[in-house]
Amino acid sequence: MEISPETLEWREAYKLLVGSILPRPIAFVSTIDGKGIANAAPFSFFTAICADPMLICFSPMRRGTDGAKKDTLVNIESTGQFVINIVSFSMAEQMNDCAIEFSPDIDEIAEVGLTKEPSIKVSVPRIKESLVHLECELEQVLHFGNKPGAGSLVIGKVVHVHVNDELFDKGRIDTAMLKPIGRMAGNIFTDPLAKTFEMDRKMEKR
Repeated sequence: MEISPETLEWREAYKLLVGSILPRPIAFVSTIDGKGIANAAPFSFFTAICADPMLICFSPMRRGTDGAKKDTLVNIESTGQFVINIVSFSMAEQMNDCAIEFSPDIDEIAEVGLTKEPSIKVSVPRIKESLVHLECELEQVLHFGNKPGAGSLVIGKVVHVHVNDELFDKGRIDTAMLKPIGRMAGNIFTDPLAKTFEMDRKMEKR
């Protein structure tokens, strides 16, 4: 099958992307608006950029109905701050509930039964049930179109990290205890630590 992206309607292109790039980690992003109302939403176009400076990025797509910016992006552009809450299996259902398009005046964290907890270096609350939090200040945001199917790249500088004490051992996070989930295509998610295997990185021969 040979496919030219310019021939596709955006929903068809989206299905190709999410069906090919997987599993994808989930950025459960908490923000606040100008009135201090909390918002939380999951995004699976998410990854790290580099360690020094410590930068991460995620990509919120435009709303599929009218091309409007989602509340998360609006809030980040307004406040310049957000928190990435890493999603463990134990909070998967509440995370999924936050994908609902609530009214901007609804505190989504409270609405789905999660708990807000103060951050250290940003004014945005983190989600207590998450075992790892990355407090971020906005480094840069790039926009790619303003219609349904378009999106933005949000780059955040990590200014503080919270790791549950039980997970942290000699500078490393215990993945088995974190039980992270990932996003596949459609309504499918990966189980925590679904079958894994190990390969040593080979050194260059001289």
